[in-house]
Amino acid sequence: MLRPQTESKNVGQWLLDNIVTLIFVAFTLFGFFVSENVSLPFFLSELSSRIFRNTFLVLSLIIPVLAGLGLNFGIVIGAMSGQIAISIVRYFELGGIPGLLYAFVIAFFVAALCGYFTGLLYNKTRGQEMIASLIVGYFANGVYQFLFLFVIGVIIAVPATHPMIKPDGIGIRMTVDLVPAKSGGLKYALDDIWTIPFVHALLVVAAGIIIFTAVRWWLNNKRGESYRNDRGSAIGSVLLGAALTAVSVYALTTGSQLMMVRRVPVVTGLLIVALCFFTVLITKTKLGQDFRSAGFNQHVSQVSGINVDQTRIIATMISTVLAAWGQIIYLQNMGTLNTYNAHTQIGMFSVASLLVGGASTSKANIKNAIFGTILFNSMFIMSPEIGQSLFGQALLGEYFRTFMVYGVIGLALGLYVWKALKQQRTASLEE
Repeated sequence: MLRPQTESKNVGQWLLDNIVTLIFVAFTLFGFFVSENVSLPFFLSELSSRIFRNTFLVLSLIIPVLAGLGLNFGIVIGAMSGQIAISIVRYFELGGIPGLLYAFVIAFFVAALCGYFTGLLYNKTRGQEMIASLIVGYFANGVYQFLFLFVIGVIIAVPATHPMIKPDGIGIRMTVDLVPAKSGGLKYALDDIWTIPFVHALLVVAAGIIIFTAVRWWLNNKRGESYRNDRGSAIGSVLLGAALTAVSVYALTTGSQLMMVRRVPVVTGLLIVALCFFTVLITKTKLGQDFRSAGFNQHVSQVSGINVDQTRIIATMISTVLAAWGQIIYLQNMGTLNTYNAHTQIGMFSVASLLVGGASTSKANIKNAIFGTILFNSMFIMSPEIGQSLFGQALLGEYFRTFMVYGVIGLALGLYVWKALKQQRTASLEE
């Protein structure tokens, strides 16, 4: 039996470990309490749209963390690669599913090349990868703007009459309409392939959670592995699945407000699920074990025969390519390409989302990415409403968003350094 002091210490440690997540949960609940104009259908419609738009980008951060590269702010380079691919596709007026597939293929090669050189840089700045990723993102942004503002039109001749090109024939316009997929463009090209009602999607998610938990429990028992430490997590997952099922059945039988929530894009969701499975499966491979080994101890990995430099480069390339694809998914949902600004905050927002979900610079998983995306985007939805309700100005909520983004990153990094120093002091005292 635990002593009261030990229990108090465990509770305090849990609160400290989850302080960022708890702040965002409290902020969202506070927003519902003070805001009178936010209806449940509006909130869930906005939240589901943002989740399907952003989750792929956040998931692209997990592999670099496993490989010891920390939080890869350099995914902004992948986002720029995706925008280059979309610009090429729109210039040649390719649209629909074929145009989207062309964009994915072009983005793959551009992002893989950029990821390779970025990985080389990370190997030269070992131990300072997060700072290097920030700086290389700014440098790449300069190259990107030089390409789109000067090279296109001066070095690469383009007709001034093209709707993407500025009237003087030099550079691409600030905003490019991606045109609806039904009219030969890329807007909603992925999302509109197949959509289902929100309540039906909840049922699918509930069934998926319960089935996944049951299969995982059965496999662990079959292998003879102890599942005792995860028993609480498994029970929680089953209860969550049961709760979602109950809510869905209630909505279907009573015609509640949940029936008014915007329809859910199934194919986009399947791509997110596929990336989750890819992330899990790659950790089971030799390459995935190399990622973990390099992330745990690079010297020991090198002595064990693992090519640490090559492993880190591969991790960077995978993350950059996934970010490029995630940016394409993001932009086809937005429907417009903000040529010079669409990518600028991708790194910050994605990193903040991962941290809000409970991740750190050395540990991240799928649960952190998905839960963090939900909470972070809940904050984005509620911020203007809180500003309007408390101060009469929604613009204050916009400023608060920026404060929260940088505050979360700063707090998470500060806690990580504090914990590392505390562990070092504890280890030295034990010696």
